Amino acid sequence: MKQFVLATFLILTTYFLSASVFGYTQAAFLDFDSSSFSVNSGDVFDVQLLVDAVSDQITSVDAYIVYDPNLIEAQTVTPGSYFPTVINNIVVGKVYIAGLVDNPATYQTGSGTVATITFKALIEGSGTLSFDCNPETYNSSKVIKNDLNATNIIDCNENGAASITVGAGGGVVDTPTPRPTGYANQLTISPSALPRAGRSDSISSTAMPGFILLMSGIILLLLSGVFRIII
Repeated sequence: MKQFVLATFLILTTYFLSASVFGYTQAAFLDFDSSSFSVNSGDVFDVQLLVDAVSDQITSVDAYIVYDPNLIEAQTVTPGSYFPTVINNIVVGKVYIAGLVDNPATYQTGSGTVATITFKALIEGSGTLSFDCNPETYNSSKVIKNDLNATNIIDCNENGAASITVGAGGGVVDTPTPRPTGYANQLTISPSALPRAGRSDSISSTAMPGFILLMSGIILLLLSGVFRIII
């Protein structure tokens, strides 16, 4: 029995020590709602900033998002639902977003949307959205744990990134449908080939006197034949 208890103790001790020393436990990280965005020049599109606290309790997030300012332009930041307070600052090529709890006695867990960034595509090309993250730098992305030391528990290697592809855009040009062979003459109608209004009336009025004379001649011939028979 003593050997069983000792063996169990050694197994559990080894597991917890290996997790803490060798970093087997997951750390918090930042991400986007998609790993790629495909838009056209002039389009406006949204990108959600996400945080995943994994198994920790967190009180705030600092996110520094960098991008190519020649390709896209950050326009607005809309607060998400994960933190009650969200602030932001937009400069050329970088967006800073901070989310935090209102009450120091509270904290957040799990994952959620910190904010939504609205971008505008400027020119055709490709680029990347990524996080400026360096634990040794103060002005860098952070995820702060709910402890007395306000420990930064972000794992920069776990942070996500997103590729941006901007197409040329422009309207869609309709391609005419070709007409079937052998029907071109039938389907093509020239306005000049149509009879003008009143043309049929003028033709009838011109032909009518000739028609009357013809009928009169026929009647006279018939009457002359009848008279000859009687005589």
